[in-house]
Amino acid sequence: MKQIISPELGRAALRSLIQEGSPLGPLKVMAEYVGRFFQIPIPGFRPYVVFGPEAARKVLVTDRDKLLWRNTDPVTDLLQRGILVTDGDEHDHYRSLMETPFHPSQLAKYTEMMIGQTERVMSTWQDGQTVDMLVEGRKIALLIIMQTLFNKDAWNDIPKIWNPILKTIQYISPGAWILWRKMPRFGYGKSLKVIDDYLFGIIEERRKEERRVEDFLQHLIDARLSDAVIRDQMLTMLIAGHDTSTALFAWTFALLGQHPEIHEKVLLEIDRAEGKYQLLENVIKESLRLYPPIHIGNRRVAQEIEFAEGNIPAGERMFYSIYLTHRDPDIWENAEQFCPDRFAHGRKTPPMSYIPFGGGPRSCIGAAFGQAEARIVIAHLLKNFRFEFTGHPIRAHMGATLEPRPGVRMKVKRRK
Repeated sequence: MKQIISPELGRAALRSLIQEGSPLGPLKVMAEYVGRFFQIPIPGFRPYVVFGPEAARKVLVTDRDKLLWRNTDPVTDLLQRGILVTDGDEHDHYRSLMETPFHPSQLAKYTEMMIGQTERVMSTWQDGQTVDMLVEGRKIALLIIMQTLFNKDAWNDIPKIWNPILKTIQYISPGAWILWRKMPRFGYGKSLKVIDDYLFGIIEERRKEERRVEDFLQHLIDARLSDAVIRDQMLTMLIAGHDTSTALFAWTFALLGQHPEIHEKVLLEIDRAEGKYQLLENVIKESLRLYPPIHIGNRRVAQEIEFAEGNIPAGERMFYSIYLTHRDPDIWENAEQFCPDRFAHGRKTPPMSYIPFGGGPRSCIGAAFGQAEARIVIAHLLKNFRFEFTGHPIRAHMGATLEPRPGVRMKVKRRK
């Protein structure tokens, strides 16, 4: 495919970058002008970008063996042999060890714990206080994932690990390293060591314990993995498991705050129903459609792969965009609008057009857990507090996940 970037397209992409303050803007412009298959036109960085249901099916299912998850980027540097950055039999082995703790049959036993951790964070709020739901949601998500995976009460550890975790997430977020792979990464070593020491300390404590705890960590220990490989899986699930939930919590509150009429309907549903919150469920689905936390997938092409619009040669880097797929106007009516009812009317979209958790054999291992967590935590917060959005501008930031910047500031008041 020979791609010609016209001056008009270049100007439109630049305007969008300035307006949105994010590469998401130019990606949308490229999608509009060029279609579902294009190259990013940056000297020295020309990855292919694909999106849409057919591309997703190829990438995630039919042609997935032609693609490698292991990339020469900081995610691989950080996670080492983590399940997200391994391929083939090694990946399949790790996944088989991890599926049991996240099986849907296990979800009920986490409900009380999720509510308890949410209560701990809520207990620090004062009536009339303005809180940032990006920050508060991260606290809740961290406490829940640490308790779930490692049977670790991290409440007193948050001051110690908070900034190192944020720095670790920044380490794997898009930056200048995309253009200059060998660039020095100053300022991260100390934070990464804090996290490593913390995780190795949890492993050491568990190996010394006489009582047996059936959890994610124990499955890894029982498999006789080395401490280094266990650390890799722990860090992978810690980052992936809490940062995605953080983004989902924050975007859901941002959207409810920006749409007070839907917010009020959700409150009525929560007050009247007990546990079956269909509107809230649809709000969460629509939040995941508009702002999927894992918004783009990064692959290396091992064998040439064919798409309807063109081929990608072996050795190239390829991104498949969940964000663009979820906002494709050929699939979604009023694609840019927040409309939870689109999930209530029964209208069908093509398979693989809604993929917030990926798809195929490598779909998100914690998808069911994450959705249950969102329902439980958000419902409990709304039952107990009113949230008034302060009306500040919010933009989508492409970090390790897609998160609202500069946060979601809301005035909270306890409900009677």
